[in-house]
Amino acid sequence: MLKCYSYDIVCQEIPDEITLAVNISCCPNRCPGCHSPWLWEDAGEPMTDDMLLTLAGRYSSAITCICFMGGDSDPAEIERLAKCVKGKYPHLKTAWYSGRVSVPEYFDLHALDFIKLGPYIEKLGGLKSPDTNQALYKISPDLSLEHICMG
Repeated sequence: MLKCYSYDIVCQEIPDEITLAVNISCCPNRCPGCHSPWLWEDAGEPMTDDMLLTLAGRYSSAITCICFMGGDSDPAEIERLAKCVKGKYPHLKTAWYSGRVSVPEYFDLHALDFIKLGPYIEKLGGLKSPDTNQALYKISPDLSLEHICMG
């Protein structure tokens, strides 16, 4: 089960969206230079449907997107939770910040509107660096990935 360590409303993770960023613990990637090493630990509240839908409901008039920050330990659960949000709050977009190099084959991209892929490599920098290995994509209805520049 995924755990929510914390959450916050942010304006820079997904361009042109006011996003509820949900920080998920137990990150298996442990990237050197990670800006959130506390998310490596098994900490936080279990991410149940009720917990997620309560958060979405509380902020649904103030946000346009929910972004799962992490969750690489259980991509199938990220997919399920994103579909849960879309089922109850279809006006909200969903996003996943993953440190994976690619989307798992079984993952249904219909669950998401955006996905960030790539582990953090300190010498290459994050999404705003021109040298980054990471990429943020908008997912089109035909499931093609449109690269979004952050820099």
